[in-house]
Amino acid sequence: MSALEFGRPKKRFVPGRGFFLILLLAVFVGGGIWLLPRFEWHKPQIRISPETDIIGLGVLEVEATDRGSGLKSFSVSLKSAGADFPLFSEQYDRPVMQKKFTLALSSKLTGLKEGPAVLSVSARDRSLWSFFRGNETALQKNVTIDITAPTLELIADDRYVNFGGVGVIAYKPSSDTVSTGVKIGKYFFPGYKGQIEKHPDHFLAFFAHPYDVAEDQRAVLVASDKAGNTREMRLVYELKNVKYKKSTISISDEFIAAKVAPLVNDVGARQASSKDIFIKVNRHLRKENDDKIKQTTLKSTPSMLWNVAFRQLSNSKVEANFADARTYTYKDEVIDKAYHLGYDLSVTKQYPAEAANSGVVAFVGDLGIYGNTVIIDHGLGLFTLYSHLSSMDVKIGEPIKQGQPIGKTGETGLAAGDHLHFGIYLHGVPVLPVEWWDQKWIDDNVRPKLTGSIASEEKNSKPLTKPTRRRRR
Repeated sequence: MSALEFGRPKKRFVPGRGFFLILLLAVFVGGGIWLLPRFEWHKPQIRISPETDIIGLGVLEVEATDRGSGLKSFSVSLKSAGADFPLFSEQYDRPVMQKKFTLALSSKLTGLKEGPAVLSVSARDRSLWSFFRGNETALQKNVTIDITAPTLELIADDRYVNFGGVGVIAYKPSSDTVSTGVKIGKYFFPGYKGQIEKHPDHFLAFFAHPYDVAEDQRAVLVASDKAGNTREMRLVYELKNVKYKKSTISISDEFIAAKVAPLVNDVGARQASSKDIFIKVNRHLRKENDDKIKQTTLKSTPSMLWNVAFRQLSNSKVEANFADARTYTYKDEVIDKAYHLGYDLSVTKQYPAEAANSGVVAFVGDLGIYGNTVIIDHGLGLFTLYSHLSSMDVKIGEPIKQGQPIGKTGETGLAAGDHLHFGIYLHGVPVLPVEWWDQKWIDDNVRPKLTGSIASEEKNSKPLTKPTRRRRR
């Protein structure tokens, strides 16, 4: 080492410089990670439901959503005849990912006149994109304001309706009607156009006063247009009281082992107590089966497939009635309750089960507590059900004639002996079968509406006759 090198001063290490550079880089990267998502460019989404170009008294839902930084503002307005109608406007201090606004003209747009208008919707998010203004979605939709409800003209109705039975009306809604029918309680019975002779613009509707609807309620005829405007007309009729029976049925271990337990699909559940097994089947499986019946009997041919009274199974005797309120006991303890929604018709074993009227087969198969079952669609929402069959000799979609054998009676499902469980359903609602067996009831209540004639004031004035034992001729 030279003297010169020996005397050269050494460079002093500054430990903070490298750390500062690393820290600066970390801040830069971290800042980028924090800022970049806030510069996202995904615009908010706007949805209007239902999709319509007519706005009326019905509910219209406007929704804004954002999948990125969240909504910052959301506004809805209408412009008509040069006037602006602000409907909704909000600013959000914190990110909002979704916001809905329900538009109801009756309460929000006092003074707005019918006619053309423009619906404007704007949603902006919290992004720093677009020079920190955020992404904006603006929608303008040409619409027509219509707040006039359809009109209803009742042509013919029924003075009397049996409790649990059916009424028939003929009526004429205005041409702007898109949905019409009769509602009562939780039930709705649609009307059908083109069924009445000489009056193709008139509607025909079968409706029930169901067995589980309070006696003081009355059916209401309704009509709605595309804008959601609805007209209602209360139907006036006298509800004729039909006495439904109450019965108590004692359940034995032998019956549970022979008829109930085999219906439990879950092998593990079969190890439960006899009481629990019965409840599982009679309550839960029954509901599942009834839901299937309802699902099947809500989809009907939009025309009548029959023209005469329905037939009770030949040589049969009614052993159990419609809407019987049954209480089930096990070892003197009440364990369940249910309604019997049809007639039990007793005949000789494996007797040919005949179609009550003409129609099309809608269902064929095993139906749990009902066993082997056939359901026939007779049009305009009317169906018949045949259960506990030992055999089924028809297929779905097959046309059926009145009196045609569809299978043989049996004791499948929860049947305690060979018989036919017969039910009639109207748009998913079980109804009183006996009136459909009565040609006079058909002539007095149905035929006048179909022909457009005025029904006699005496129609349906006689009390219901009990179903009788019918002999084959």
